[in-house]
Amino acid sequence: MDKIKEKKGFICDMDGVIYHGNNLLAGTKEFVHWLYRENKEFLFLTNSSNRTPKELQQKLQMLGLEVDEKHFYTSALATAKFLSKQMPNCSAYVIGDPGLYHALYDAGITISNTNPDYVVVGETKSYNYESICLAVKFVLNGAKLIGTNSDLTGPSESGIIPACRALVAPIEAATGKNAYFVGKPNPLMMRTGIQMLGVHSKDAVMIGDRMDTDIIAGIESGLDTVLVLSGVTSEETIDLYPYRPRLVIDGIGDLVRE
Repeated sequence: MDKIKEKKGFICDMDGVIYHGNNLLAGTKEFVHWLYRENKEFLFLTNSSNRTPKELQQKLQMLGLEVDEKHFYTSALATAKFLSKQMPNCSAYVIGDPGLYHALYDAGITISNTNPDYVVVGETKSYNYESICLAVKFVLNGAKLIGTNSDLTGPSESGIIPACRALVAPIEAATGKNAYFVGKPNPLMMRTGIQMLGVHSKDAVMIGDRMDTDIIAGIESGLDTVLVLSGVTSEETIDLYPYRPRLVIDGIGDLVRE
């Protein structure tokens, strides 16, 4: 625990780590106040694509936390960056929420329902049969299938719910094409996160609630890792994976509790 607290930089997941839905998890305020008090570099790196950094800032503000917008990076931003580098000024048919649309627009990507270069899928509550049919049509016509992240499920106030990979699965099944997923544990997103943090990987730690994205992303990027049991992964399922986090704690507040 002391070695983790000595790190200069902290990359932290959001869903299942600092909140569930609109409920702030115990110890989150203490943790954020500690980051500021100890002058730590920190970044909230989330696979969720439905909110912009500004909206995430406002959400935490609503929950009683003041965090500058610069401390957020999402899979929507990572996806937009990836597509703009692969094919500048490309077009995309999008299944997702405003955070994804804004990121793509800002990267110069045209949203199109006519022969798009890409089909991009992120989390959304407006997912429906018509959108699946259009996505299938475009992929069969040659559009490349992109998922903002590979999370199959995610935590919510009411329990575990389907996430991006579950929404992409019907399109993959109907077309026979595999999606490319940009978010964690893809090193594309992790490298950007480490650059934004501004510290060397050996001086940073990844904190998350998922063994299959957060912890493996941290390990493969050379960061120390902390698993919190307040989200998807339980103590009973840790041993299902061939790797382990450096530290396992019940919740984020345990890191700063005296």
